[in-house]
Amino acid sequence: MQESAITTIIPQLATISIELSQHIAEVKLHRPDRSNALSEAMWQELRTAFLWADSTPGVRVVVLSGAGKNFCSGIDLSMLAGVEALVAHRDPARSHEALRHVILDLQDCLTCVERCRKPVLVAIQGACIGAGVDLVSCCDMRYAAADAQFSVREIELGMVADVGTLQRLPCLIGQGLARELAYTARQVDAGEAQRCGLVNRVFDNHDALHVGVREIAHCIAGKSPLAIRGTKEMLNFGRDHSVADGLTYVATWNAAMLMSVDLAESMRALREKRKPEFDD
Repeated sequence: MQESAITTIIPQLATISIELSQHIAEVKLHRPDRSNALSEAMWQELRTAFLWADSTPGVRVVVLSGAGKNFCSGIDLSMLAGVEALVAHRDPARSHEALRHVILDLQDCLTCVERCRKPVLVAIQGACIGAGVDLVSCCDMRYAAADAQFSVREIELGMVADVGTLQRLPCLIGQGLARELAYTARQVDAGEAQRCGLVNRVFDNHDALHVGVREIAHCIAGKSPLAIRGTKEMLNFGRDHSVADGLTYVATWNAAMLMSVDLAESMRALREKRKPEFDD
């Protein structure tokens, strides 16, 4: 099918590049000279990119990646060093309030990745450190090159990780290992990351990683966009609620969404032994 006629103009950003082709949005961290360290601009542009992906009908899947040798080396330390001046106030209470607002805003920049209704696949090569782990933990599926290295590094800076790792990582790899990584900051290589469930699959090199992830994205893009969005909604809801709550929610969802044009098209395509074609 052709791309949707109602396609939002792709944002032109300073630290992130975006391309849209065949319903797949490729969002790339683009500070390779700094190993894609998250600067203040990149935090905000992540939110811009994923709000755009969420609201653009022609986007069915997002592939997140990083330019250069490393996926993401964490927060830009120059940004961290400037926080004290940013929140300075003669009243300590107001200064602390301002810092809390800064942290909540950074959390939201990453939660936008999780809130995006379209599945987000992330391709990870080289270093994925600190805030990089926070970022990939927000994604639906994680794939790695053989040289990938993961580390929850905040403890080395004498701080508590505060933008999502401690909340999301235990859901992916279990409490025991998540605590070990958070307390020790030790590195996890690609093989261990796959064994513990942090990544779905490991590819031999960077090129194989990007080809493989795009193939998976193409597969998802060919499914009913309405059903994919609903499935993500149910999975995210189920993670944070009881089984009973999840069953009630999906019953309500499907009472409204099940009898769709997509269902009818899927049934026709099965009968006619062809690929279904869906609206965005």
